[in-house]
Amino acid sequence: MTRHNRVKVAILGATGYSGIEAVRLLACHPLVELTVLTSEHYAGREVADVYRHLSGLDLPSLEDLRPNLLKGRAEIVLSCLPEGAGIEVVGSLVKSGRRVIDFSADFRLRDPEVYRRTYGMEHPAPELLREAVYGLSEFHRHALAEARLVANPGCYPTAVLLGLLPLIRQGLVDPSMILIDAKSGTTGARRAASVEQLFAEVNENCRPYKVGSHRHTPEMEQEIGALLDRDVALMFVPHLLPVSRGILTSIFLRPRAGTLAEDVRAAFETAFAKSPFVRLLGEGQLPELKNVRATNFCEIGFVLNHRAQALCVMTAIDNLGKGAAGQAVQNLNLMLGWDEGAGLRNLAPVP
Repeated sequence: MTRHNRVKVAILGATGYSGIEAVRLLACHPLVELTVLTSEHYAGREVADVYRHLSGLDLPSLEDLRPNLLKGRAEIVLSCLPEGAGIEVVGSLVKSGRRVIDFSADFRLRDPEVYRRTYGMEHPAPELLREAVYGLSEFHRHALAEARLVANPGCYPTAVLLGLLPLIRQGLVDPSMILIDAKSGTTGARRAASVEQLFAEVNENCRPYKVGSHRHTPEMEQEIGALLDRDVALMFVPHLLPVSRGILTSIFLRPRAGTLAEDVRAAFETAFAKSPFVRLLGEGQLPELKNVRATNFCEIGFVLNHRAQALCVMTAIDNLGKGAAGQAVQNLNLMLGWDEGAGLRNLAPVP
């Protein structure tokens, strides 16, 4: 496809961690032309001046986000703006006829009251909460094809829901007892200075944070509850790892009486039969971050312990890949009817 025929894509907030990962992926996408990149802090500069690893690519200069900036310049917009900062921008873009994939949590929660409790503000566009498609690619392919607004899932919910929804759907586990232990790299906290992110605070350390109160919990509860058609409550314990990127999650569940390992495997195989980015591991294999680093893949493994009457499902994703920019590109492909894996088939750099 010639440049003239490629779909024009803009990225708002292109110099944050998830934004620049989206730039890296879409710069090499065979069907996309990046036409607009915005940055609050680096407007007027070239991308390679800020991120030298992208030197040599033909990319537009960074610009301020201003009214009518995208007029005639973009058909699809990826918004990597923080929660609250992009709601009005995204709303106006959707109303003007552009299709938007939003990386923030602004459109993930369907209930405005849950949004208010979680993020401490009234949602100014509740009608868009009802319209937005939750962009967990493997479970919403058909809805994504027609979506005007896609709410790209959070990184933790992606890691959890891929390992949990197939089992809930098949009724193999007790949904009243779900315990989640998740460990994330430091890029999950955005590209902003804070004491908690200092090298001396993170290096040679692993610490839990926001136990029972993490803002991604309502998002996970919403999606599980929608499948069950009732409210659910999770115990979610996130941790910070001394690595740059990646999420390793262990989900502890109570299996229904009579559930066998063959049933668990069959549930995953059925759910992900047409999912090129989900790897269900063989018996005795467990997920590792190194195998998904800088990719859009999710590894899933599990151990069913009959003696303890417990099932542990483990997942590994890259929080900037499948947990953010990679999934956004996957959603973009599905929205436009393209090959789901276009621009995403890179493999992890191991070792």
